[in-house]
Amino acid sequence: MTTASSDAAHAASGATPAVDPRSFRSFAEFYPFYLTEHSNRTCRRLHFAGASLTLVCLATLVLTRNPLWVLAALLCGYGFAWVGHFGFEKNRPASFKRPLYSLMGDWAMYRDIWAGKVKL
Repeated sequence: MTTASSDAAHAASGATPAVDPRSFRSFAEFYPFYLTEHSNRTCRRLHFAGASLTLVCLATLVLTRNPLWVLAALLCGYGFAWVGHFGFEKNRPASFKRPLYSLMGDWAMYRDIWAGKVKL
């Protein structure tokens, strides 16, 4: 089956062809894909909550100088996001294949939620 007919078969079945996150050459190319991987509202809300708690943990780190807050920040950020992906979005986080772009996407989406560009 050719790529065109394979894509047509996917479109007809309602499935989308798998995209390898490593194929993107820039964050600008990656971010639209990132947003499609966060189409579930609960997943986005969990990302938002995790990112907000991460900022609280980092602020607490600065105030207390207790390095355990770094661990708490990582647990909040990744824990909430992974629950969103595995429990609600039903996909694997892009952070497994594109960790830097995925982290950048988390904060870009967080900014875009605050700006009203991405619906919470």
